[in-house]
Amino acid sequence: MRALLSKAPGGPETLTIDTLPDPVAAPGQVVVAVKACSINYPDVLIIEDKYQLKPPRPFAPGSEIAGVVESVGAGVTEWTAGDRVIATTGSGGLVEKIALPATSLFALPDGRSFAEGASLLLTYGTTIHALLDRGHLAEGQSMLVLGAAGGVGLAAIELGKAFGAWVVAAVSSDEKAQAARDAGADETIVYARAPFDKDQSKALAEQFKAAGGMGGYDVIYDPVGGDYAEPALRSIGWEGRYLVVGFPAGIPKLPLNLTLLKSCDVCGVFWGAFAARDPQANRAHIDRLFRLWKDGKIMPRVTETFAFEDGGKAIAKMAARGAIGKLVVTVAEG
Repeated sequence: MRALLSKAPGGPETLTIDTLPDPVAAPGQVVVAVKACSINYPDVLIIEDKYQLKPPRPFAPGSEIAGVVESVGAGVTEWTAGDRVIATTGSGGLVEKIALPATSLFALPDGRSFAEGASLLLTYGTTIHALLDRGHLAEGQSMLVLGAAGGVGLAAIELGKAFGAWVVAAVSSDEKAQAARDAGADETIVYARAPFDKDQSKALAEQFKAAGGMGGYDVIYDPVGGDYAEPALRSIGWEGRYLVVGFPAGIPKLPLNLTLLKSCDVCGVFWGAFAARDPQANRAHIDRLFRLWKDGKIMPRVTETFAFEDGGKAIAKMAARGAIGKLVVTVAEG
């Protein structure tokens, strides 16, 4: 089978198409013929050895796939050849075939494309865990979403609205602001590109505060980090929850006196560890996502697809923070 491999640390240009042996399903496993693999920010980091997980080389990036069951291992009774499935993989998704634990798969609903299916679990799974388990978002509360036009950002807008929140979306361009409004944002903020000096940071904080109202935000959803974090924290409300989701703009240093003054919480969000530690709670979240998807309250927004050979270009676009919604690599036609 073909695979898009990282053989040495480096950027997307170092990835090469190569041939690997076809996987065989061990007991409890299923071999999936991959049709689509979405690109997420960890794919940018993992090939540069900057992610918390470092698989042995050579490896394929790609942590979220959709495809068709090709074969099942001994003891697997819940899946049969031909079933349409989706899964998160950690890494290894940019391959034509992959062996996965049968328990890690979810059925792709009829009428949903493989590209859509490959765009659901990681972004929406991260976000529903963040908003409900870590942010305790409740109906009628307010939420600021940074990087709101990316995959997790749009998921946060949609889920925030589904849970009855008032959502302000912060983005870096008018085009991204329109995408946030299309996803249901109540208000949008277009901010400048970092880095910021002290005056620019203060101005951004005032911009966030003006949109959030006198009481400040109940929840701030931050998948961006960097120089955007402190201005956002300054706009949080009393006993608000600041959700730390990712750092494409860099790892920030926050003045902890702000947490005392606002009596607020800074909460880390590590969905992968949560899913591994409490698979039952995670599956309940995913079941809820499927219901919201069926009801039309969430919809993975696939804005661009790439050929398998161009998977590196998709990762490069993600690295440049040029993505709106989800970027998906078509591994095979389905």
